[in-house]
Amino acid sequence: MKGFSVKTIGKTFCIVCFLVGILSLLAARSIASEPKDSHTRVYLVGDDLSAWQGDTGDWQVAGEVFIKPDNEKKLAAKLGTGVIWNGQKGKTKHLTTKAEFGDVRAHIEFVIPKGSNSGIYFAGQYELQILDNGLIRSRYPGIECGGIYQRWDKNKTPKGYEGHSPRVDASFPSGRWQAFDVIFRAARFDRNGRKTANAKFIKVFHNGILIHENVELNGPTRGSMFAEERPRGPLWFQGNHGPVAFRNIWVAPIDEPDFFVFDSAIRRKELTAKQGVQLIRESGYDGMEYERYEGITEIVEELDKNGLRLYALYLGVQLDRNKPKYDPRLKETIELLKGRDVTLWLNIRSRKLKCSDSAGDARAVEIIREIDDMVAGKGFRIALYPHHKFWLERVGDSVRVTKKVNRKNVGAIFNLCHWLKAEGGKDMKPLIETAMPYLFSVSINGAEYAGGWEKIIQPLDNGEYDVYTFLETLKKTGYSGPIGLQTYGITAPAQDHLARSMKKWRQFVRRLASKTK
Repeated sequence: MKGFSVKTIGKTFCIVCFLVGILSLLAARSIASEPKDSHTRVYLVGDDLSAWQGDTGDWQVAGEVFIKPDNEKKLAAKLGTGVIWNGQKGKTKHLTTKAEFGDVRAHIEFVIPKGSNSGIYFAGQYELQILDNGLIRSRYPGIECGGIYQRWDKNKTPKGYEGHSPRVDASFPSGRWQAFDVIFRAARFDRNGRKTANAKFIKVFHNGILIHENVELNGPTRGSMFAEERPRGPLWFQGNHGPVAFRNIWVAPIDEPDFFVFDSAIRRKELTAKQGVQLIRESGYDGMEYERYEGITEIVEELDKNGLRLYALYLGVQLDRNKPKYDPRLKETIELLKGRDVTLWLNIRSRKLKCSDSAGDARAVEIIREIDDMVAGKGFRIALYPHHKFWLERVGDSVRVTKKVNRKNVGAIFNLCHWLKAEGGKDMKPLIETAMPYLFSVSINGAEYAGGWEKIIQPLDNGEYDVYTFLETLKKTGYSGPIGLQTYGITAPAQDHLARSMKKWRQFVRRLASKTK
């Protein structure tokens, strides 16, 4: 290249790389970490250590922390505020927040010297590893910087298991400030203390690069504060494995459930799969349900590109013995979707049995257990979908059969529209309380109390039915799982009715949040 020296080109390349890194980090913060409008940030680094509980050991507040000039394995500090570090020795107590958290978005910046090691336990139970990757990279999954640390059982061989390495090594060299941006979902428990859903790192960005997505945690990682899992806990910062410093730590509790949309919203001639999924993202939904085997590969690809989740796959089951139990494509679809935390929604039909006839229970249990065996260890759950005029018609049917299946991976669904259609919308609270220990999914929509489907299923801002009270009852009863927006038969332009329903959802969320403050 005429007029350019190798030295000049090298300098230019370094500047470009630096700018790209800064832009990636800023983008990641805006995408992964910015709370929705109902969230309140909790800042954990200030002028003192008042955000942290008990004896804080050698942890100190500083204005600046850097590698010690005469020892690359130590940190040194200047007076001031805005940074916390674990002192000259780099080995002290773990630092524990006074506040406890469940679901959160978090931003955490850290620096370590050469050879150092730390970590952050979300809810006091699940460690996101901090390590100088120049020290070790691959001794076991989860040890790397950004890794989700392994679990531990002294009776197992090997004792460590279920660690999760980052997708890529996004770490900077020791001595440079780095950042984690995290969306974390805590484990779910019913009112009887039974775990109904595992904890999960929804997204983890390390220095602007996505390193984990939808990683489910079957239990606490090694060194957890608690022997048994809990739905909430403090953030716990490791202080005894080497020098480390933190700054710009904030946590935004997520007080609302995931809100996704049924695929009928975008199943229109004028929308391609790509356009439909983009519309879901632009409208603010967390993902979607899908109702067919056809096109599932394309939908999953588009959801991945848009950072959205496939929450549920709607499938038919046939009780009559002269009919196939389920579509033979189910097995290959399970392989396609394994590891994605998809719930299989089973609608169960029979031409020979009347709606809700318990004479079909034994056959239903047999088929459901067979499907549950097929998905074992592949990251699925199964929920029984009550549908008007199907054999499994009522919420009570879903609960009754779930109990008889007696598998922790199998639960019930409460569909607002089918409940209104089949049962008239009476006695909501006792029915929700009965279903709650088994409830995996809920769907809502605007509605009248009676009428045809055009009355029973409307955009969320339409209809006389009090959806807010329904959501409030769910929350008071302990439901914290995902909620889907039913859109079947709505003829308004998709962009219009999805925007209207999202606006109403936001109003509901703010109102519910204000009741708990």
